[in-house]
Amino acid sequence: MCCGVMVEVGVGSRDPTYRTVCGVNGPLVVLDNVKVFEGTSGIDAKQTCCEFTGDILRTPVSEDMLGRVFNGSAKPIDSGPPVMAEDFLDINGQPINPHGRIYPEEMIQTGISPIDVMNSIARGQKIPIFSAAGLPHNEIAAQICRQAGLVKKSKDVVDYHEDNFAIVFAAMGVNMETARFFKSDFEENGSMENVCLFLNLANDPTIERIITPRLALTTAEFLAYQCEKHVLVILTDMSSYAEALREYACYAIGKDVQAMKAVVGEEALSADDLLYLEFLHKFEKQFITQGPYENRTIFESLDIGWQLLRIFPKQLLKRIPENILAEFYPREAKAPDQGPVGTAL
Repeated sequence: MCCGVMVEVGVGSRDPTYRTVCGVNGPLVVLDNVKVFEGTSGIDAKQTCCEFTGDILRTPVSEDMLGRVFNGSAKPIDSGPPVMAEDFLDINGQPINPHGRIYPEEMIQTGISPIDVMNSIARGQKIPIFSAAGLPHNEIAAQICRQAGLVKKSKDVVDYHEDNFAIVFAAMGVNMETARFFKSDFEENGSMENVCLFLNLANDPTIERIITPRLALTTAEFLAYQCEKHVLVILTDMSSYAEALREYACYAIGKDVQAMKAVVGEEALSADDLLYLEFLHKFEKQFITQGPYENRTIFESLDIGWQLLRIFPKQLLKRIPENILAEFYPREAKAPDQGPVGTAL
């Protein structure tokens, strides 16, 4: 059994929830309690049973998803019927060889002069929109959705045909007002029929926020490669997505433990909490802190990184492939006068 396999969790008479396996230690299968897509409320160990589905997380896709509104887990929230799936695709996708990529030449016209002239978008490219509090980034994103179309090679001809152009829009960690704004804007301006909308609200589970962009991109790939549509993908707010990822990082956990220590004291911390606290202090002191004329080679930096990771037992480093752990985890860095140790991640 490998990590990432879906587990169906039944709690009494409630509908089943879903988790992913995050680790296997001998006969013990570890379920990460945080990664419960429908939340942990009401789960009772005595009334809970688990059944392995034998598959990874896949999402149903169909051309009928255009014009529909889904939550961050790709479940319809527009009072419409369930999607009649044409296929079930792995949301993790497949890596694309950059060398085999077709050079982007076909421009996507947004109708916004500063973008079209000074920061043009071509098929296959991405454009980030950086904003700050009080600036109309949501309005700009909605305007791009309303106006975007593919510019053909012949001048003055824009391909606005509804059967040829589609938009996949994913909003992550937004409040109800923002979600209502996007939905009503698309409906009022007649662009909703060409939009597949994913809405992850601020009060939805954090783990759902992590899979929302993957669901959106998987849907976009289906529309582009199997339905042969020109697809524009818009993801907002990437800051919420980054914060969701941060909650699962060692450094972020260390910061949380540091804040908890100020409230309950170090004596009340668990053994794991103390490890994360030690990692936090050494990470900031040894890895982040660096003099203006201190020039570290990549090998020296990797050595420091591995020294920090050795703070944790090997079984806690679940995101590192086993072959990499076996090669570099047991090693100890050489003294500075002996030169750097060659390591690679």
